[in-house]
Formats: sequence, structure tokens, C-alpha cells
Amino acid sequence: MYIELRHLRTIRAIHQAGGLARAAEMLNMTQSALSHQVAGLEDQAGMELFVRRSKPMRLSAAGHRMLKAAERILPEIELMEEEFRALRSGKTGRLHIAIQCHACFDWLFPVLELFRHAWPEVDVDIRAGLAFDSFPALAREEVDLVISSNPEPLPGVTFNPLFDYHPTFVASSQNPLAQKQVIEAEDFRDEVLITYPVGRDKLDVFTELLTPAKVEPRAQRPVELTAVILMLVGSNRGVAVLPDWVIRDVKLNADYVTRPLGPQTVTKRLFAATREEDVARPYMAHFLRLARTEPVKLQRGL
Repeated sequence: MYIELRHLRTIRAIHQAGGLARAAEMLNMTQSALSHQVAGLEDQAGMELFVRRSKPMRLSAAGHRMLKAAERILPEIELMEEEFRALRSGKTGRLHIAIQCHACFDWLFPVLELFRHAWPEVDVDIRAGLAFDSFPALAREEVDLVISSNPEPLPGVTFNPLFDYHPTFVASSQNPLAQKQVIEAEDFRDEVLITYPVGRDKLDVFTELLTPAKVEPRAQRPVELTAVILMLVGSNRGVAVLPDWVIRDVKLNADYVTRPLGPQTVTKRLFAATREEDVARPYMAHFLRLARTEPVKLQRGL
């Protein structure tokens, strides 16, 4: 027996309408075409599906069995069709994010809060465990976006520029370096440098300043949380280099000093890496727009 979705829709419509004429209207077809379809379906089943002499038209035992299948299958099909329509229109989807930047949580959460109100049907997640395997995970479609300041030439991947930032030196106002106006590589030789617990190739202070100058700090202390880094710096337990959006509040705190790195001002750019085909998705385009504008407000202390 060969059953199509249209057969299930026919059984359901006749049961709901109680007759062929009204069911034909519901299905947008002629009554004769509907009668022909029912006759062909009964030929396949080898038995009547309706008690025709009754008014309203009633299902037979076999018809009830087919109606039961229709009521189970058709809602699933209709839900899938609705999901596909939403995907085509860009209303729903998935945005799983990997981050190569510990400090990015400071601006990412406000961005995601705005995003979720605009796109409530998009599944958003932060895949913290994939931070150091993020680009392969992007290629495997385990994540949909990677936040990084280190773009790489990767096939099928677009690095969407977000915003520029300045890695900024922060120390206790009691630290001797507080007297300097610009901090250079040599200034770190006698300092305990407090950093996030990541490789040096992911730390701006090393990639942009210390490694090119072949300078080693007196010690390096890894700390997971930004708030703890700032607490230790404020207690003069070490110095740090953090993105400018992180230190916007400590600039007004007398316990701290912030200074640019030099001799030339260090500027970095943050990127959102996505698969090429995802950039045009409406929700992805909106997220990128938010990620370009909202962090700038934090940088300016707005």
C-alpha cells in the first residue's frame, strides 16, 4: 500500500468537514477530484475508509486507523515545514560561538543580550571548551563564529572586522612605573606580569611588544578572571596589559594608573570569523553589526 501525505491530509479534512464538498474546499480541489482520490485510496487499502450513507460522513474502522496515523504524522511535517520557512527567511538558526579572547566576555554579554531580544528563535551558545581548537571547529560546523585577533588564511572562512582596540598597561598607582607616560618593553624586565592562562601567541603584550624586543618579564602569573587580575594589580602584586574596553572603569580609580604601550601606540583589530556562506544570514549580519558598535561604547565609557 502506497500512502502519500496528500492521502493523510484528505482523511483528516473529510473527518473535520463531515463531507466531501466542504473537505474539497478546505483542500482547494474539486469534489470530483477528491472523490476520485478517495476511491483510489480505498482500492489500495482493499476496504472502505468511510461509511458513506451516514450524515455527516463517518470514518470506518480502517479510516480511523488512517486518521490516527495522519494526526501523528502531519503535525510533525507541518512543524518541519514551518522551521524550513523560518530558516529560509532568516528568522531562526544557530549561533554557537568560540572565543580566543578571555577579556571579550566584557563586551560580548551586552551584545548577546541585545541580540537575544531581536532574534529569540536563534539558538545561542558559547562553546568555551573549543577556544583553542576554534578554527577547526568552525570548519567542522561545531561552532558558527570565532572571535579572534589573529586572522589566518583559511579556505571557506571570512574574517569580518569588528573594531580596533589598544592593549593598555595597567598598574598600581604605587608602582614605580606609574611615573612614566609611555610603557616600553624594557620596563617589564623587573615586573611580575599578570596574564590570562593562554599561550603567549594569544597575548598582545608578548606578540606586539615583548617577543619582538626579546624581553622577558621577571615572572609571569596566569590568572583566569579579569576581576582577579585587576584586584592583584591594585594590590601592587604585579602589572598587566589589558584591552582598553576592560580598563574603562579603573581609569577613574585612584588605586590604578593606565598607560599606552610604546614607543609607537599599539593598535589591534578584533575579528569575527564565520563560514563564507553564513555571512549573509540576517541574524548573523545583525550580530556582526552589534559587535561592531556596542564595544565601542564600552571603550568610550558610555
